[in-house]
Amino acid sequence: LPRHVRSVDVGAFTVDGEGLKSLGDCGEFFILTEYVDGKLYHLDLDRLKETGELSILDERRCLALSDYLVEIHKLKFNEPMLYVRRIRELIGHSECIMGLIDSYPPNFDLLDERGFIEIERACVDWRWRLKKKAHRLSQVHGDFHPWNIMFHEDVNFTVLDRSRGEWGEPADDVTAMTINYIFYSLQKYGELAGCFKRLYEIFWENYLSKSGDAEILEVVQPFYAWRGLVVASPIWYPNLNVDVRRKLLNFVRNVLEVERFEVNDVNSYIK
Repeated sequence: LPRHVRSVDVGAFTVDGEGLKSLGDCGEFFILTEYVDGKLYHLDLDRLKETGELSILDERRCLALSDYLVEIHKLKFNEPMLYVRRIRELIGHSECIMGLIDSYPPNFDLLDERGFIEIERACVDWRWRLKKKAHRLSQVHGDFHPWNIMFHEDVNFTVLDRSRGEWGEPADDVTAMTINYIFYSLQKYGELAGCFKRLYEIFWENYLSKSGDAEILEVVQPFYAWRGLVVASPIWYPNLNVDVRRKLLNFVRNVLEVERFEVNDVNSYIK
């Protein structure tokens, strides 16, 4: 940019605060984690989609995942503006609602421009409702879906790829997982039914009972909208049945219209 001061280097302070390191000749940054062996949780759901045969282990693993969220969400953080920022990012971040909407093709058959505008407007309304709920700021994973959970033996698991910071809204984690029970069930049954309905119910009932967080049902709506837009996306799931995609988008629009999410009303939200 003409007349702008020139950049000389990019650097970092060392952990002990005593030194500086130049990063000017670096390219792509990366995080190196320990190696974890096991099977991703989505493989369990893939199997259930094929067989429909729910085992006791399937139920116990679902319960273990719900228990995990109950436990991590107990840790709260009093930082109201951070909660407000996280809600703002949910609506406007490039990886969240508006970014996902921008990734849909311009001539998308199932929802026209007006439909997407209505979703965005509803989400802005939800932002102003949720801004008043900063007391809910909690420890979160941030991307708690079946491709980020590695099961070992029995119900022992490791979580992968924590995203978007340490603190956020518990509804983010809960919806990231439970939207997948809905997603898989729509593919197999055309509605929330069978083995996936059972897992969805186990997860939600356990979480509500042990967390005591009834307020989450007044918060999940824009988070379900975000996760619903992900699984309905023709970019992420190009081969998805058109009827399943339509029902997911119905779910997105309908949950944004209700002040309180009713856990047992999923099949009315997809119509």
